[in-house]
Amino acid sequence: MSSVAVLTQESFAEHRSGLVPQQIKVATLNSEEESDPPTYKDAFPPLPEKAACLESAQEPAGAWSNKIRPIKASVITQVFHVPLEERRYKDMNQFGEGEQAKICLEIMQRTGAHLELSLAKDQGLSIMVSGKLDAVMKARKDIVARLQTQASATVAIPKEHHRFVIGKNGEKLQDLELKTATKIQIPRPDDPSNQIKITGTKEGIEKARHEVLLISAEQDKRAVERLEVEKAFHPFIAGPYNRLVGEIMQETGTRINIPPPSVNRTEIVFTGEKEQLAQAVARIKKIYEEKKKKTTTIAVEVKKSQHKYVIGPKGNSLQEILERTGVSVEIPPSDSVSETVILRGEPEKLGQALTEVYAKVPASWSEVRLLSQLRGLCGQALEQQTPRPGERQPWVPRERAGCCFGTTLTSANPRLFSRVS
Repeated sequence: MSSVAVLTQESFAEHRSGLVPQQIKVATLNSEEESDPPTYKDAFPPLPEKAACLESAQEPAGAWSNKIRPIKASVITQVFHVPLEERRYKDMNQFGEGEQAKICLEIMQRTGAHLELSLAKDQGLSIMVSGKLDAVMKARKDIVARLQTQASATVAIPKEHHRFVIGKNGEKLQDLELKTATKIQIPRPDDPSNQIKITGTKEGIEKARHEVLLISAEQDKRAVERLEVEKAFHPFIAGPYNRLVGEIMQETGTRINIPPPSVNRTEIVFTGEKEQLAQAVARIKKIYEEKKKKTTTIAVEVKKSQHKYVIGPKGNSLQEILERTGVSVEIPPSDSVSETVILRGEPEKLGQALTEVYAKVPASWSEVRLLSQLRGLCGQALEQQTPRPGERQPWVPRERAGCCFGTTLTSANPRLFSRVS
């Protein structure tokens, strides 16, 4: 006995659409009852529709039914910049080869991180490091130690606080060295010295010193207080060359720890006897509140390659401007792409400060443009006029005679507000 399935165009179309109910008809040859031969659809019914499968799949199936959490990428990438003046190997003819290339290869082999070197326009060294977080941090420390010139500084904290900097099994010290890319040397227990030596880059030393002082402040038996102050007002509290905060510390006997510019923290930490500490906090608060009321800001755009001239050696240019004008100049971090420099101070002083910034930039004023509207003491604003072809970007006060701020800026540097052909 055998059966035959007949495939017709209509039955094949029905099979494709899956709209015909499943019915199987089999015709038996030589049977007494005569019937039509079965179609292809009848002999080979379609599989269940997808929706039915999904419904059954939604039923709980024990632990396997739980959603699987996505796995975060374990590889990170960070870019480090070594300024020209801090490069250990400055021979441009051997870039990418010689001792520098050999050191990079050794760092990659030792840490497992991947390094890519490039030369910036200012001849600084940009190093892109990729790999696992631990490998990147170790590679960064090696880069600083072997490709960047080193400086050193000391910080004095009570001898009994040294063990808190070291931490259990030296873990805290190792973590601090990795985060700041520095080498921190702590005197042995039998050494009476309380001086901790920090070796690394200027930025790394600042960060490490700040962290060491914070650890010491937490362990100090005297009172400790933290005051939140906007980062932009820290220069006014520290004063030019840190003289103002030094005077307050000397007069009150209170230790005041202001985060350095490279550390993105806003809190100022006070440590001392309760009564003297309260006096120091009150004086800092008074300075802060006065500056918030009296100061305003302007923004100028300076090419990234020119920022180092505004900063000056060891930040001396910024301190000079602050001392002469009472205006703070905020420079974007070296790892930021921003070219905006912000001047903050009393309106009548901003003109002089802006002139000094301009004087330190060895380029035409066309590279420095005002970005924000400036408001003067009289409340008059400055507006930007659309330049004609071939002209520089002009900035003129709406009412020159009635705007004290505009008059101040013009007298400080007439070029800032004059049309240059």
